[in-house]
Amino acid sequence: MIVEVAKEILENGYVLCDSCLGRLFGLRGYGLSNAERGKAIKTVLFLEAYKSSPRELNLKLLRSLSAGGFEPARIILSSLEGQTTVREKCHVCGGITERYEDIAAQAAREALSYEFKTFQFGVRLPLETLKREEELWRRYKLSDAESLKNEVTREVGKIFSRITGKEYDPEKPDLLIILDLEGDNIEMIPQPVFVCGRYRKLVRGLPQNPWPYSDDRIKYKTSIEELIAQPAIELFQATGARFHAGGREDIDVRTLGTGRPFVLELRRPRKRSVNLEELERLINTRAGGLIEVEGLAYCERRSIKTLKSLAEIARKTYRALVTFSSPISDEDIEKINSSFNGVTVEQKTPTRVLHRRADKLRRKVVYRVEASRVSDREIELLIDAQGGFYIKEFIHGDGGRTNPSIAGILGKSVEKIELDVINID
Repeated sequence: MIVEVAKEILENGYVLCDSCLGRLFGLRGYGLSNAERGKAIKTVLFLEAYKSSPRELNLKLLRSLSAGGFEPARIILSSLEGQTTVREKCHVCGGITERYEDIAAQAAREALSYEFKTFQFGVRLPLETLKREEELWRRYKLSDAESLKNEVTREVGKIFSRITGKEYDPEKPDLLIILDLEGDNIEMIPQPVFVCGRYRKLVRGLPQNPWPYSDDRIKYKTSIEELIAQPAIELFQATGARFHAGGREDIDVRTLGTGRPFVLELRRPRKRSVNLEELERLINTRAGGLIEVEGLAYCERRSIKTLKSLAEIARKTYRALVTFSSPISDEDIEKINSSFNGVTVEQKTPTRVLHRRADKLRRKVVYRVEASRVSDREIELLIDAQGGFYIKEFIHGDGGRTNPSIAGILGKSVEKIELDVINID
């Protein structure tokens, strides 16, 4: 059956290289490359075409075999007809399968500037090549064929691995190599590197992310993201970075104590094994006392999802210096200390962020509040609460949108709040 179909294809004028002929039956049998399978089929067809007498030769088949690069057929035709048959381009691949060594060698040269242990290939083929391949499949009802794209990926990958000593990994490769055989180009796409750690924000007036409003840019010349990302981009030789933090603090809030967890995603890095102690020193030195990072470690993409999900429930401790509009009595201090142990607080989206966030109701747990006097109208608060909680609104009440609130139970209005995050579990 295989030989009969192959004979019909070649006699109908399709010139095929060994690989493309063998790939038409690529799912039949194991242990053979498509080139070996195709050459074996051509050998059988050659034996059928070459009978004992020249009058019995199937010249049509021999010419197709010869044009496809089958040397014995070329020799026979040359002796019979006195001229050498011109080798033609393969109808399907157009010569791509004969360039595997050159393609792999070019990819290996371009990969020299990247640090990687594992790789994977992707292939872009000319549209006309794909059409010719699919036309053959349909015309001859070939259900056991393998695609040219699969073969290029596999065979070039084998050669590339032999040249570079790197390992093929289809799941999590360090380097994705796109062979653009339509544009005759090779694109290197290193997979992101993920670095996690914690940062402490030591000053007020520093945004977490680059400030998007150009008219205020002079006020906020940098951000936590930029202070952490830029040194990392340089050391990893990356094209950019994305900063993922476990929650966020307001611009006028410091984050002290254990710091806030974050994951830094380095995009298209040429280096993958930077000394993270060196990176930590570089970030802290350049930050000039604005922030500090510690505990840098390599992590994986799933750490981002974990970080985001835990940010909404992780227990956080805040310290607030609160100034009220009227004096605070000892009874007020006691009321605060006794009213918020394991209390669920309902919060509507704060007025100050309603312009950019949906108005919805949140329920968060306040585990503990400890109040102590600082002066006649000032108190210090230590607040343990669930993540995703608007602490300032819990203190001043936000016009009743947070309930219960400290201002609400005291019946006093708040003039000023200085807030610090001092622990994030």
